[in-house]
Amino acid sequence: MRTNKTNMFLLLKNLTNVIMTIFSSFLKSNVLLLLSLSLLLFTVSGCALPQEPIDIVVMPQPQSPQQAEAVANRFTEPTSQKPTVVESAMELSKKYAELSREAAALKQQNKELLAENQRTGERLSSVEAELLQAQKELTEANDLLVEMRIELNNWKTNVLGFREEMRQADTEQLKALFKILTVLGGEVKGASDDSNKNQEPGPIK
Repeated sequence: MRTNKTNMFLLLKNLTNVIMTIFSSFLKSNVLLLLSLSLLLFTVSGCALPQEPIDIVVMPQPQSPQQAEAVANRFTEPTSQKPTVVESAMELSKKYAELSREAAALKQQNKELLAENQRTGERLSSVEAELLQAQKELTEANDLLVEMRIELNNWKTNVLGFREEMRQADTEQLKALFKILTVLGGEVKGASDDSNKNQEPGPIK
């Protein structure tokens, strides 16, 4: 009798362990059920076990919507599939072709910019040469104008000096004529005055 009781106890204990192992993954959050199973074990171990087997009925815990959706999604195939190796290779080939075209366009643009820069440098060199030539010509023209002004001032001085010499010569000539007339005894006062008026030079401009 004692052996049967021990065997029944071990059988019940093993059965409980199996049940707990099966439902532990689904009932981790249900602490009350685990406590009830533990209390059941303690009760059975402390009381006399009947000779007939005991049927244990465990009510399944209602699943939450999130758990039901997770279980449903576990058996459904994902709608979005990753691209295959061929599709990835084709996509990379397209991107490589686009990048190659962009690189060729940038290379052509760079070549055109270099050519334009070279032409601009040549035009700049030509303009600088023309500017230096113009500055040289302006300097020469300025020097020539200075020389011409100096010569003009000298010529003006010479002309004024020549007019003064002519005035002195006319004065000496009139004096000599006056002396001759005086010696001849003629009326020379009026004539000499008229002559002086006629021979008097105008103001120098």
